Amino acid sequence: MVQGTTSDAGKSLLTTALCRIFTQDGYRTAPFKSQNMSLNSYVTWDGKEIGRAQGMQADACGIAATTDMNPILLKPKGNMTSQVVVHGKPLRDYDARAYREEYLAEAGKIVQDAVGRLRNEYEVVVLEGAGSPVEINLKDREIVNMRMAAWAEAPVLLVADIDRGGVFASIVGTMELLEPHERERVAGFVINKFRGDVSLLQPGLDFLEKKTGKPVLGVIPYLEALGLEDEDSLSLDSRLARDGFGGSGSRPSAGEFAGQAGCDSLEKLDIAVLRLPRISNFTDIDPLYYEPDVRIRYVTETCDFGQPDAVIIPGSKNTVEDWLFLQECGLAQRLVEYASAGGLVAGICGGYEMMGSRLLDPMKVESDKEETAALGWFPFSVVFAADKRTVRVKGEAQLPGWQEKHSIAGYEIHMGEVRSEGDYARPFILAREEEPLRAMSGQSQYESAYAEGAASGDGRVWGTFIHGVLHNDDFRRAWLNEVRAARGLGPLKPLLRFRERREAAFDRLADHVRRHLDMEVIYNITGLGRKL
Repeated sequence: MVQGTTSDAGKSLLTTALCRIFTQDGYRTAPFKSQNMSLNSYVTWDGKEIGRAQGMQADACGIAATTDMNPILLKPKGNMTSQVVVHGKPLRDYDARAYREEYLAEAGKIVQDAVGRLRNEYEVVVLEGAGSPVEINLKDREIVNMRMAAWAEAPVLLVADIDRGGVFASIVGTMELLEPHERERVAGFVINKFRGDVSLLQPGLDFLEKKTGKPVLGVIPYLEALGLEDEDSLSLDSRLARDGFGGSGSRPSAGEFAGQAGCDSLEKLDIAVLRLPRISNFTDIDPLYYEPDVRIRYVTETCDFGQPDAVIIPGSKNTVEDWLFLQECGLAQRLVEYASAGGLVAGICGGYEMMGSRLLDPMKVESDKEETAALGWFPFSVVFAADKRTVRVKGEAQLPGWQEKHSIAGYEIHMGEVRSEGDYARPFILAREEEPLRAMSGQSQYESAYAEGAASGDGRVWGTFIHGVLHNDDFRRAWLNEVRAARGLGPLKPLLRFRERREAAFDRLADHVRRHLDMEVIYNITGLGRKL
């Protein structure tokens, strides 16, 4: 099990690296996180919702993700309230106190059963903790750190982030606050995100081992431009602070685009992403960070809006509240003015819902407002229902003016239902819902085609429920070339293959961790031997 002294210490990526390493070494491996809190989610093959990090870790293992890998997902809604998703389906909303007092005992049984099934199916299960294992006010009932390690009989690697400072105090302090039996479970420490000469760190490492009696199993150097998705808004905000809101730290090397004429001197498209307070599934934007002709800006105020070449309205956990935020801060009006002047706008999920005429919430699923006027760009209203739609979809998109259709694969996660208000709206895509269970029973793998999303007559404004739409390489480049054409620039070839790049990133991460983590000791503490 990988635990951390703090949030954002690098637990998810170290877990991902270990998943890839054990898989490369011939072991059937699976990830597990008992309880995840994140607005960045992932849809499993059977249409269930889990944390994005566990979906990514399953991909690193080369296996299909299941809800046993993240049986409980908490999706914050504000005001100390979260939607509780159990085995991929929403259970109900809980405030923090009620969840702790009324549900944690049952949740403990659920997560123990889930990890038990994984242990029966796989040779190695790599568990990930959450936050810190020594939150004193939470320790007696927590189900995600040391109690989970005990239930799973898992040795623990304790990870600390040296980049933020105070690494020795965070490790020693964590060990001091653990119970004696919990300290025994800690197999060693990993110092993460190191920059500089490791020999200068040696006195500190010697002190740690003498003070705690535990070994430092690795000092992992900071790995630039890895290209794997962030899990939550904390990680997103860290990235934006590091990159100065421009994504520069995530840029690929010039060598990745060798052969693309003039890559180093390309004029950059300025794409603005509205930084919604309740932004969700912001990994939809990730592929744009690696396009050689794109600069991403996250916009939170009207003074940041500028004159972008295109605007993206991303997903939201609470569309109504985030739309009200855009109105209050003036960005909604700037968006209307921009689109009226011929600007290019794309909306994904919550952003698409805002493009309709009205947001209707009669059951008060998202807010206390039963009806809210929206942008009115497309002739539909959105009604928020009690049931969430979570499916994988495929289809073909061809915006007005495009010469070719482009295949789209992605997933939907939303509680809003689009209801037409009579006038014609051109669909964004003719989609088919993937039905793996039907395929297993010998029936057709896909439901009948249906019109999904909407596009303006000139194709400059479009919206869709489909997350991952920009992960489709040919479609993404076709859209960017439309943005380039509006700017008076010629088209570029689609040289970026995002999924191939992601697989290479898994291997790069695994190789990096192998070099700096004592894998012999890791294999010894797990009781495993290396496979030939």
